[in-house]
Amino acid sequence: MLTLPPTVTPRAWDRLSEIGATAQGKALRVAVEGGGCSGFQYEIALDEPKEDDLVLEGSGEKVVVDSVSLPFLANAVIDFSDELIGARFVIENPNATSSCGCGTSFSI
Repeated sequence: MLTLPPTVTPRAWDRLSEIGATAQGKALRVAVEGGGCSGFQYEIALDEPKEDDLVLEGSGEKVVVDSVSLPFLANAVIDFSDELIGARFVIENPNATSSCGCGTSFSI
């Protein structure tokens, strides 16, 4: 299987534009950290890009992934969900073998 960097959906780019992340000098940081009920968890925040980050750009906005998190997010899709239960950025990760009910924790 070909390993590709994560992709960002048009919905996610639109939400970042609504937030005005670039105007604040920020990007959406998507990282993977140890922890959570399944072993790893996603950390999603507005942050300043760093030198070793992979920078994805679209619609005048940026999404950044650090070099340690990148292998865990290969071929993943970063999306935005706006439902009755809440609005949030979500990760569709083909590398995850299982995940918890809330969708923020996973195992590989």
